[in-house]
Amino acid sequence: MSIKAAFAIPFAKFVQKRVYKWAKKPVETQDKVFQNLISEAKHTAFGKDHNFENIKTYEDFKANVPVVDYEGLRSYVDRVVAGEKDVLWKGKPLYFAKTSGTTSGAKYIPLTKESMPTHISAARNALLHYIAEKNDASFVDGKMIFLQGSPILEDKNGVSLGRLSGIVAHYVPKYLQKNRLPSWETNCIEDWDTKVDAIVEETENEDMTVISGIPSWVQMYFEKLQEKTGKTVSELFPKFNFFVYGGVNFEPYKNKFESLIGKKIDYIELYPASEGFIAYQDSQQHDGMLLQLNSGMFYEFIPADEFFNENPTRLSIKDVKLGVNYVIILNTTAGLWGYNIGDTIEFTTLEPYRIKVTGRIKHFISAFGEHVIGKEVEKALKDAMENTDVNISEFTVAPQVAPVEGLPYHQWFIEFENEPEDLESFAKKIDDSMQKQNIYYFDLIEGKVLKPLVISKVKKGGFHEYMKSIGKFGGQNKIPQLSDNRKIADVLENFLVTA
Repeated sequence: MSIKAAFAIPFAKFVQKRVYKWAKKPVETQDKVFQNLISEAKHTAFGKDHNFENIKTYEDFKANVPVVDYEGLRSYVDRVVAGEKDVLWKGKPLYFAKTSGTTSGAKYIPLTKESMPTHISAARNALLHYIAEKNDASFVDGKMIFLQGSPILEDKNGVSLGRLSGIVAHYVPKYLQKNRLPSWETNCIEDWDTKVDAIVEETENEDMTVISGIPSWVQMYFEKLQEKTGKTVSELFPKFNFFVYGGVNFEPYKNKFESLIGKKIDYIELYPASEGFIAYQDSQQHDGMLLQLNSGMFYEFIPADEFFNENPTRLSIKDVKLGVNYVIILNTTAGLWGYNIGDTIEFTTLEPYRIKVTGRIKHFISAFGEHVIGKEVEKALKDAMENTDVNISEFTVAPQVAPVEGLPYHQWFIEFENEPEDLESFAKKIDDSMQKQNIYYFDLIEGKVLKPLVISKVKKGGFHEYMKSIGKFGGQNKIPQLSDNRKIADVLENFLVTA
């Protein structure tokens, strides 16, 4: 074990102890964050417009600050992007993280000198918790790869602009620089196919110990490695023992990953967003990710079934419960206020507060009043795949409201790696699980308003072709796993397996 690895273990245990110290005082920790946010932002344009000077309690805050999405804050963000100071947060931001919105076009999310360090420390702490739990830091001596967007940044009125993953690439600590792959030149390649080919060339003969990225794109990297070398990932990288991921539910990809890797490994889930690094998996022994209550973000939670009401309930951390689907709302040191990032979460433990992402509040199917959510379709697919050798590459679900004949149904577009022997039986398993989870869906099937779901097989590589066709291939782009309309489904019809 190197000196670096030896020192990492006591440092990891120190950090873990410090994290759990605030995690054991969640309400007090969030109250301190809340008071600091109000105090620091009261002289900003937003603070003046929303009476921050007189806000003393969370009840005062709710009375003065509405829940909004990007469009609701856009008039303020546009002023920040134009170069104005002290608008949403004091001074000017360090960066704008550029993201693509479904209704807002390009979105510019500010990152400030107060918020940026929390992104870095949370990612670091996720690895340190793993070291502390395993009492093993040997992986720090190997090579590490983080599949991410280009680190090339643009200038936007004196503020650097780029993708979040590209911005974060500038913050890799010096002690890891020699271990980091791919090279800067390769990371700057924009075309994703070319980039992954270059990463394969750079890494196939290296001692890779840490691999991180969005599962669908890492899977592509693994497939290209296997195609080029004829070996599994574990044969190429025998010291590779855990995968770091975020952005999607990993369960649908797990069977395929373990087939490509050639052995079972550990997984560390992260919940990073441009708006803030919200949570990370702090233990292999517990379900869910530790909510970052001490990272300059004050959280609010709205029960998902109330979200579209005129006056939905807004809760702070002290009032949340297990088993409830919540829309998560952020207030941050980057100047986001009452900000709905669109995600729904559920608490898995309350001591400490751990969460799992259950879907997107706008990604659901309720064409017939069934209100199917992401968590349900993901679990149904997992249930159907259990104790089988079925592997999938990708999937998405949409309603078929007006079929050529017969009753309407939910159409599941699935790209199989290993197909089930009996597709109808596989579809029935999924449908049975959906009916058990969702009483409204059950009633619609029983009442013959809907017929059981139909699986449409997407050809190998079809989802990648679809993403290319809409100009969103690679990087941080992900396909929604369900939607309430046919926008995606109608295009995917062009990428189905033909008889």
